[in-house]
Amino acid sequence: MKILAFAEQREGKFKKTAFEVTKAAREIAEKLNAELVTLVVGSGIEQMSAELGGFGATRVVVVDDPRLMYYSTTAYTKIVAEVAKKENVSVIFFPASQLGKDLAPRVSVKLDAGVAADCVSLKVENGEIVAARPIFAGKVISEVKILSDFKIFTLRPNVFTAGSSNGSRANVEKVSVELDKADFAAKAVETKVAVSRPDVTEASIIVSGGRGMKAPENFKLIEGLADVLGAGVGASRAVVDSNWRPHDEQVGQTGKTVAPNLYIACGISGAIQHLAGMSSSKCIVAINKDKDAPIFQVADYGIVADAIETLPLLTQEIKDLLSK
Repeated sequence: MKILAFAEQREGKFKKTAFEVTKAAREIAEKLNAELVTLVVGSGIEQMSAELGGFGATRVVVVDDPRLMYYSTTAYTKIVAEVAKKENVSVIFFPASQLGKDLAPRVSVKLDAGVAADCVSLKVENGEIVAARPIFAGKVISEVKILSDFKIFTLRPNVFTAGSSNGSRANVEKVSVELDKADFAAKAVETKVAVSRPDVTEASIIVSGGRGMKAPENFKLIEGLADVLGAGVGASRAVVDSNWRPHDEQVGQTGKTVAPNLYIACGISGAIQHLAGMSSSKCIVAINKDKDAPIFQVADYGIVADAIETLPLLTQEIKDLLSK
């Protein structure tokens, strides 16, 4: 048996999910006595790919092409499907990131593969991979097996923790997949990434706001605290649906799953969909004027107060502490 792990990178840097997927695939490969192959796709990524060895990769297959500088749905789908066939793999692991969610179902069509999406744990029983995935907005965890010959699993980010690299280097093998103009019929020509604050999926600290912030202009208080802490800015679905904040800041079942060291929830009541996306945070601080808000049930520390009144005081106090 062979397992293929897809390691996501962007603009020459691995996403954290690349290490998580590689490590999770290595653990399953060892339990199944299977061979692990890790795939990296992009432009100018051959040299960097060896670092995946620190997370369990031993052999990394690289498709390196200048045309792949930006993500192309058609091209990436073709590459993954062809590499999977050439390598004769039977299992593929993707991250359940925005890219992975787009790519996995398209590859499944090419390979006639079953898909277990957004998995939060994996185990092996009687030589079969059993995946656990949330359903009904996270209220139920379902265990599933895939019965097709090809099997695809997408792994929820920040759940399969990668830890630190052990410093090992993987063997890197460059392969080619024939791509034509049709494979780039639609492609990204430019990406704009906010550089002032980290993305919520990568941030070690997140300050997140909900409808309790009362108006979009009050998010400057969230941003002020985030800037002091070097944190990412998050938002609840209600805030995003109201067009107060961009979708890429949404934390929750239908947004991004996060697991920072510190999560500060400001004016967020704690709907089950939001809790599903942030309850893995190591330390949760909640600020809400409703003492019965569900967010306090998962919080390590709670402040029963209006977030709009509390945030300036908290921000100034932290500024004073950091200046000493």
